[in-house]
Amino acid sequence: MNILLDDQEVQIREAAAEFLEGECTPALVRQVETGALKYSPELWSKFAENGWLQLCLSNKAGGEELPLPYLGLLFEVAGYHIAPIPLHATMVPSMIIDRYGSPEQVSILHAVIAGELILSHAVAEQTGHWSTEAIALQGRVEGSELVLNGSKTFVGSFSASQQCMVIYREANAPHSLGVVLVPTDANGLSSEPLVSMAKDGESNVQFKEVRVPLSARIGNAQSGPLIARELMDLSSVLYASMLAGAARRTLDMAVIHAKQREAFGQPIGAFQAIQHLCANMVNAIDGTTMLSREALWRMQENLPYQVNVAQAKSFGNEQCMMVVRSAQQIHGGMGFIRDFDLNLWYRRVGSWSLRGGTAAEHRRTIAAALIDQPKKVRIGLVPTT
Repeated sequence: MNILLDDQEVQIREAAAEFLEGECTPALVRQVETGALKYSPELWSKFAENGWLQLCLSNKAGGEELPLPYLGLLFEVAGYHIAPIPLHATMVPSMIIDRYGSPEQVSILHAVIAGELILSHAVAEQTGHWSTEAIALQGRVEGSELVLNGSKTFVGSFSASQQCMVIYREANAPHSLGVVLVPTDANGLSSEPLVSMAKDGESNVQFKEVRVPLSARIGNAQSGPLIARELMDLSSVLYASMLAGAARRTLDMAVIHAKQREAFGQPIGAFQAIQHLCANMVNAIDGTTMLSREALWRMQENLPYQVNVAQAKSFGNEQCMMVVRSAQQIHGGMGFIRDFDLNLWYRRVGSWSLRGGTAAEHRRTIAAALIDQPKKVRIGLVPTT
């Protein structure tokens, strides 16, 4: 892996940044927060028109088939501008459909690329745990249909989406998982809005005898657990990319303030305490950026990547929160005021750090890879006396 971006990667990142710089302002973000849709249809439409949604989708789906790390760059830029669009909710299931979906399922990606179809994905349940073991929503096969019962929580952009990719547990094979596309207007499906720190349209979703055709499943009974795990890992690492982008924006805001704000006759950036804060912020952001890019590169190259995803998300969760808190500290009292723009980034970093797995959950994955041994050291095993 080359950690330095090549010319094409730089051009795409700069083009996306220039687009969002002109179209996505803090005023727009605040307007969307108080609106009913929780996203900007106008910005989403323009985003699609500029071709950003097709960046890493395959040719068969109408995409440009660029490597997966390009998608990470796009998410870094979206995080930097906290773009109020259903990018994460839509692109995670889109990439899974592109890789594992049937020809009929892949065909819907043309509508995604055009900005006409918004997707969502549902993983976490009542416990909020981000693990395959926590999946309890049940799916049973009846004839040519799959019947779903249970609930999902923290489902991003569900109310804006037309299709939701759902991870479920097989009723007849409780140790196996499956993935299915469910229309959000299906009979027996209901939802209620959640007000998160980010105020970006999460929902609780209930499934009561929701029936979908078996053809709506992604993959089959054998590939279901693998697809479910990949969906979760892709969701996690793209959250890490957004965290890195958002944290970098707060660093830029803090540096500008440190150069302009004077105390005792000189800019506060001249004081060593401020300098050390900024240095720590740079290390945290670059670490999160490199870890998330490496994880995406390993996914692209079909190399083992679960530990790398866990490293990126666990590191980013804590370190990017440190960055935004440091930015608040550098700004002084106004950094904590709700109407100050920095608050927008603080709330999103705080919310994103809890989605796609907490630091503790991802550390468990890393620890298991390091020291788990059958019959000797088992992570998560309850000791017996």
